[in-house]
Amino acid sequence: MLTLADILTARNAIKDIADGTPLVPSPFMESVLGKPFFLKLENMQPIGAFKLRGAVNAIAPIDPVTMPGVTCCSTGNHGRGVAFAARQRGIRAVICMSELVPKAKVDGIKALGAEVRIAGTSQDDALAESKRLCEREGLVEISPFDDPLVVAGQGTIGLEILEARPDIDTLLVPLSGGGLAGGVALAAKSINPSIKVIGISMDRGAAMHASIREGRPVEVKEVPSLADSLGGGIGLANRLSFSLCRDLLDDVVLVSEEEIYHAMQTLYYEDRIVAEGACVVGIAAILSGKIAKPLGPVATIITGRNLDMEMFTKIINGESIRLGDYTIEGLRYQRHGT
Repeated sequence: MLTLADILTARNAIKDIADGTPLVPSPFMESVLGKPFFLKLENMQPIGAFKLRGAVNAIAPIDPVTMPGVTCCSTGNHGRGVAFAARQRGIRAVICMSELVPKAKVDGIKALGAEVRIAGTSQDDALAESKRLCEREGLVEISPFDDPLVVAGQGTIGLEILEARPDIDTLLVPLSGGGLAGGVALAAKSINPSIKVIGISMDRGAAMHASIREGRPVEVKEVPSLADSLGGGIGLANRLSFSLCRDLLDDVVLVSEEEIYHAMQTLYYEDRIVAEGACVVGIAAILSGKIAKPLGPVATIITGRNLDMEMFTKIINGESIRLGDYTIEGLRYQRHGT
């Protein structure tokens, strides 16, 4: 089983490459919540997303001389992390992605020198292609969430938050495959067993939420979402992240596309931060009243900035957004409570 010692080891492996992002206060969110509210700015990573931590830690032990390369499936940010870390080590990287991944994220990975394979219409299809590459070409697979080195790397975020603010009462963590939430929860609860860690996801296609509810990993239908980084399954043969999230998360909260839309506007207009829909689910949960009033300070993780700027501009301007067969009706930004 993964332990705090693994996360401390990961901190040394990623030092000066993927660590040390700012933890900053949000005065507006504090005014809404009535408690200090902090933003962990993982969007300030060199690749614009927290995934660099796990990727650097996972690739560190790989010998570029004896191994033909690495592969992974990704909704975007994990692929960027693997591509960046592999390029630093001179290792070939092949990133497998589904047709649902926005073009901006595909182009960003190609710009880092990795090969991209588009496979099917879901994260599960991309995962199957990644596994075929392992079998056919001997590449090393780096799971976006179910690899102990990846989870340990993501867990370093929890260390940094609690080192900066030991008094944090509640952590709101974006929840997808569970690598981030599981790693952060393990780190945080190892340091402070009484801290609350709440996973937040979108209410359409939240695989980890469905799996925890069923008591086992299950498949869900993947649909377009503003929080596209949270899409995809957790793998029916999940070895690690499912049990970590099941055992360590105090709750899982789901937010709607409309609530994500408004939270993206809020983060932009109140804190001047450009961020993906997946980043703001914690803010959306607070603004929609889905989080019980905490006893002390709260922190959430702004996980990345790699988004479609054309769509983001429409959201900031209050225009309607089309997500597959689903429409979010546009609304000009209004401050919470006004």
